[in-house]
Amino acid sequence: MNIVYYAIQQFVNALSIGSLYALMAVGLAMVFGILRLINFAHGDLMMVAAYFAAFALFANAPLGVALLLMVAGTVIVGLFMEWVAYRPIRGAPDVATLLTSFAVGQILQNSVLLITRLLGRPIQIAFPAPKILSGVVVFGQITVPRLNVVSLVVGVVALILLSFFITRTTAGLSMRAAAEDLPAAQLMGININRVIALAFAIGSGLAAIAGLLFAVQAGQINPYMGFTPVLKAFIAAVIGGFGSIAGAVVGGYVLGALEVVLTALPGIGDILPPGMVSPATLAFLKQWLPSSLTGYRDAFVFVALILMLLFRPGGILQREETKRA
Repeated sequence: MNIVYYAIQQFVNALSIGSLYALMAVGLAMVFGILRLINFAHGDLMMVAAYFAAFALFANAPLGVALLLMVAGTVIVGLFMEWVAYRPIRGAPDVATLLTSFAVGQILQNSVLLITRLLGRPIQIAFPAPKILSGVVVFGQITVPRLNVVSLVVGVVALILLSFFITRTTAGLSMRAAAEDLPAAQLMGININRVIALAFAIGSGLAAIAGLLFAVQAGQINPYMGFTPVLKAFIAAVIGGFGSIAGAVVGGYVLGALEVVLTALPGIGDILPPGMVSPATLAFLKQWLPSSLTGYRDAFVFVALILMLLFRPGGILQREETKRA
């Protein structure tokens, strides 16, 4: 393959993966921005969404109905989670809220595990991918999985709509005010319970979209599938600037690009056409960037995270916080 077309293909892959990470990271950032709560159960909402979609598709529901049930069901679970688990401990120490988020995640995992066993389903279920998300899209010499194209389009559209909502609507401005100063927003007459519930609802809806796309990509689902995506979303949010929605978006795309580079760069010496680089350079690439390095991609991602925390702990879009008397 021509190296230019290969680079374009990897660029599209980076944008599609980054869109998924951004969708997840935004949900984390919205809740953290208002409540200072790191909601590690957010990944399990993604898992719940995948199961809603799978069972709807197994029942031969039309794709539109399955998507509606998936999003609505996930939003309801997210709102119930906020009402039962997080609202009673609002204002508690950070350790208490963090442990609560882990407990909620375990409850969701075990609930789904119990339901699948009662239905006689195995723990690992093959996901019935819709036809619209299967196959490839060919642009000349560029071949891209249709799922990547859909992920890119859906992710960008969802983030644009969210940006419009946050900046142009009364509810969105209320959320921004609550994230800036929660007590002051309450004194100004903003219904804090409604704003927090709205943040959980939007985050749950974004997790539902990401859950469907992740499930199609993996080809199978299980009750524990949410851990890795929420960990990646957390890394993306930290890279961009934790608590910032814009930072979460930037961090998601940076992480997606980093992962694709760490996947595509090793072994590049094996695909370079003869004569493009000198024999010495080619030998250097094959020696120091062998294809076997791809398996260590996650380790390099965590190294990048540590470096970010060391040299720019506030993230790419860090901002100075002023304390009010």
